[in-house]
Amino acid sequence: MEAKPARLSRTVLTEIIFPADINYHNTVFGGRVMHYIDKVATIASMRHARRAVVTASSDSLDFLAPVKLGEAIQLEAFVTWTHRSSMEVYVKVESENLLTGEKKPTATSYLTFVALDSQGQPCPVPAVIPETEEEKKLFETAEARFEARKQRKAQRNPF
Repeated sequence: MEAKPARLSRTVLTEIIFPADINYHNTVFGGRVMHYIDKVATIASMRHARRAVVTASSDSLDFLAPVKLGEAIQLEAFVTWTHRSSMEVYVKVESENLLTGEKKPTATSYLTFVALDSQGQPCPVPAVIPETEEEKKLFETAEARFEARKQRKAQRNPF
């Protein structure tokens, strides 16, 4: 299976925050951001694997700043690293005041997806080729995150 550049999985999702998306602070619900993150990460992982995928873990979601009513929220995701059938996906989120053009980092997240064959069983995925400095940094540190995920899962699993 031939390795693929990370850029081929890169996916951008932009939404505007409406009244139905906000909490009583007039900022977007954290759960709504999580929904967008899972959606954009799913598309990125499917682009990489060209297979159906399932979310295996969301091991990190760091909120950096709120997104306010009327602002745009933009999410960018790409596959940073793969194991046999799993893919780590990095998502960065920023908000934009559409009237002033001011942009700010809003959140970052790491998720793991597993590719599935036609019987719904895990199947191999291509390796990732990092090209940009950001991709290389995330690729180089991904195996440590993978090992931490495995340890965390083993400690939490009572079975």
